[in-house]
Amino acid sequence: MRKAFICPTKYVQGEDEILNLGYFVKIFGKSALLIAHPDDVARIKEKLDMTSEKFTVTFVESGFKGECSRQEVARLKEVARENKCSCTIGLGGGKAIDTAKCVAEGDALIIVPTIAATDAPTSHSAVLYTPEGAFDDYAYFKQSPSVVLIDTTVISKAPTRFLVSGMGDALSTYFEARANVQSFSNVNAGLPCGYREGFCAPARGTNAAFALATLCYQTLLQDGVKAKIASDANVVTTSLENIIEANILLSGLGFESGGLAAAHAIHDGLTILPGTHKYYHGEKVAFGTLAQLVLENAPMNELREVLDFCLSIGLPICLADIGVQNITDKELMEVAEKACIPEESIHAMPFPVTAESVAAAIKAADILGSNYRAERFIRIVN
Repeated sequence: MRKAFICPTKYVQGEDEILNLGYFVKIFGKSALLIAHPDDVARIKEKLDMTSEKFTVTFVESGFKGECSRQEVARLKEVARENKCSCTIGLGGGKAIDTAKCVAEGDALIIVPTIAATDAPTSHSAVLYTPEGAFDDYAYFKQSPSVVLIDTTVISKAPTRFLVSGMGDALSTYFEARANVQSFSNVNAGLPCGYREGFCAPARGTNAAFALATLCYQTLLQDGVKAKIASDANVVTTSLENIIEANILLSGLGFESGGLAAAHAIHDGLTILPGTHKYYHGEKVAFGTLAQLVLENAPMNELREVLDFCLSIGLPICLADIGVQNITDKELMEVAEKACIPEESIHAMPFPVTAESVAAAIKAADILGSNYRAERFIRIVN
């Protein structure tokens, strides 16, 4: 049996950690191409100036246009060449991070998230879009980032909804990894490098990946509510540190080396519904996780545990929570069919999956979540 595990070379997390960014740049040379939205640069400009001066390095601002497109990647590669940049920094949210991955192509890459909304920062993959923002393609590179640097002070000052969304993304990690273990499915860690070139034999997840996925879920249950409170107050506490690690590191390693399954595929299906477009990735994945548990007929005590967790931090538990007030049977089947296309991760479930069974699971999960919230309210009132 061939197994694979992939991870960043170094992960560093702490308060005011951006002050050490210059140290990591200096490992590669004297200058770095800084790919970041101007608003994100403005938020941490003082820290960037301080670390630049302390370590005598230069940040070459790139005028990032906000979209991870092939055209923008090509432009930024030219900027890096013209300025003889020694490394690439992706600073901010998902688009800046993915663009930096595409520019660096697996070499001398530093990722600095300013929010903990997804588990993408540690991965060796990126999503490409057209200049207009439509999906283009997935890209996979020869290795994960060289450094993932997390400044918890910066993340504590971001809107709490980002952190909660990250917990929704992380919530799926254990359940999807468990499905991959049961089905002996292949995982992303064994995928080929490059946009479409190269070859790498399939590989299954490791015991280490599943252990990390399990710890991710345990950390969410233990520290999720406390971390949300800390984020609301814009302070760094042990619980917030733990959840940032769960959202970014544990979930990132867990999904890529442990595998995705129904939760993310159902998320992808839900994106065809216009009402969901204003909701974050992790918010939709949270409902996708509930639908996956219904699909696999999980024990009721496990469903209650997930429902209680979601309600405790404000994650969606029914379709109305992600902007879908009404859905026809035709629309439901369209969602399910998109979730079941051949290349989707739903086929990592340890049993045959059909569009009909997925549609039924989504509908049942929606009713279950709606009823559970009402019952919980009645219990609280009484």
